[in-house]
Amino acid sequence: MSVKQLTAIDLQNKITNKDSLTLLDVREPFEFNYAKIDGSVLIPLNQIPARLKEIDFDTEVVTICHHGVRSMQAANFLTQVGFKNVSNLTGGIDAWSVECDSSIPRY
Repeated sequence: MSVKQLTAIDLQNKITNKDSLTLLDVREPFEFNYAKIDGSVLIPLNQIPARLKEIDFDTEVVTICHHGVRSMQAANFLTQVGFKNVSNLTGGIDAWSVECDSSIPRY
């Protein structure tokens, strides 16, 4: 099972359409506190294996980080442990800020 790549615009459309999503932000708390997408859940990348039960298995899980690298690692891990519907936000929160919501600070 491969990980789907979502652009910021794709994700914005899913949110607008009220698709059933889990927005899983895998950055560190200081990054999350500085800039985040409303409704995101923070589980830093290194904590995901221990906190799998906190991730909704039945929704599409969209992994988010700064530029899309750590979130791709998280997405690959989730598919390896059995999650069926996992997408990665290409370009991360930075792309979201540039393409969808300029009120979110870039760093």
